[in-house]
Amino acid sequence: MTDRPGAMSRRRLLAGSGLATAAVVAAAVPGAAGADTPGTGATEPFLGEHQSGIATPEQARLVFATYDVSGTDRAGLAALLATWSAAAGRMTAGRSLEGAGGPAAPPVDTGEALDLPASRLTLTLGYGPTLFDDRFGLASRRPAALADLPAFPGDALDPSRSGGDLCVQACADDAQVAFHAVHNLTRLGLGTVTLRYLQVGFGRTAGAGGGAPTPRNLLGFKDGTANLDPADGRAMDTFVWVDGSGDQAWMRGGSYLVARRIRVHLEAWDRSTLDDQERTIGRVKASGAPLGSAHERDPLDLRALDDFGAPRIPDDAHVRVAAPATNHGAALLRRGYSFVDGTDPTTGELDAGLFFVCFQKDPRHQFVPIQQRLAGQDALTTYLSHTGSGLFACPPGPGPGRPWGHGLL
Repeated sequence: MTDRPGAMSRRRLLAGSGLATAAVVAAAVPGAAGADTPGTGATEPFLGEHQSGIATPEQARLVFATYDVSGTDRAGLAALLATWSAAAGRMTAGRSLEGAGGPAAPPVDTGEALDLPASRLTLTLGYGPTLFDDRFGLASRRPAALADLPAFPGDALDPSRSGGDLCVQACADDAQVAFHAVHNLTRLGLGTVTLRYLQVGFGRTAGAGGGAPTPRNLLGFKDGTANLDPADGRAMDTFVWVDGSGDQAWMRGGSYLVARRIRVHLEAWDRSTLDDQERTIGRVKASGAPLGSAHERDPLDLRALDDFGAPRIPDDAHVRVAAPATNHGAALLRRGYSFVDGTDPTTGELDAGLFFVCFQKDPRHQFVPIQQRLAGQDALTTYLSHTGSGLFACPPGPGPGRPWGHGLL
């Protein structure tokens, strides 16, 4: 991101203990992100009907973290989420954490984003199914839509990269700003939560509005051409936002997040021919156009036949199997990011792929049937391994006097 002259904010850092200053940080949450922070450049609102980071136009960087809650102190968990909410409000406004302290105490803010602008930072909180057990007396408040995901054919899930009581999705146009936010929240949670896993992602991989070209994934194809448009209010109400018909009123205005760490076996993909690659995806690699069409945005004609009477877009092509038309109209809002986590120590191959995040009104009727169809029929699965998985209920957005955790705890 290119900053305007003078757009860089000087963040103020005062020393103090992270947990000891929870009440101070909570008292300092701004009424609206950026309202009292002139000159920070691009900011995204933290307060609102819906959490930011869902319909927000995608940023360039992701840090996704999940946490397990220690102990059974419900009041302590509520206090932490309120503290996190206050800290998130400050950081998304381009401000550092503040509190009482001195040089003999650890700094309140971890400091790696000093002098950096907000970079459109968003922070999105989710509750995992395991939070609704008997530890906190929340079993009766578990939404029916937060049903455990079934096992899918071909899953190779690593338990250490799956699940979690809580998740935080940090997105920003600066990798250091996104990491700084998660670092601060993790530090504030010491003694109440433990970090379960963390995934770093890069590059926008879904065409979520805006005039920029559709980004490409690590397969080299444009990714996100047919994604839902977050600016389409009717589509968002239909597919993404929880309405009043759910069994838990506290989730109204929220959404359900599914995260999947999908490793792509690039060495095998790179050995396949261009024709095989295009037939596997169902689009032209260079232009992104559906096979048989000329332009990326041309309609996906699933009835078109080639010169031999066969489907122009193969029956097992990814775009056909994933299309709403072949999934009883079901659709998802995708926010995926590429990742490269070094190499596999046993094979020497790249440990790289797509960290797939999607939002929906009810995973039971959206993600689950779509993924079952993909796992059984999609030609692309030959090159993929699903190594991590998570499901989280993301409550509605925070507001004045309504921090994270308010509706549930």
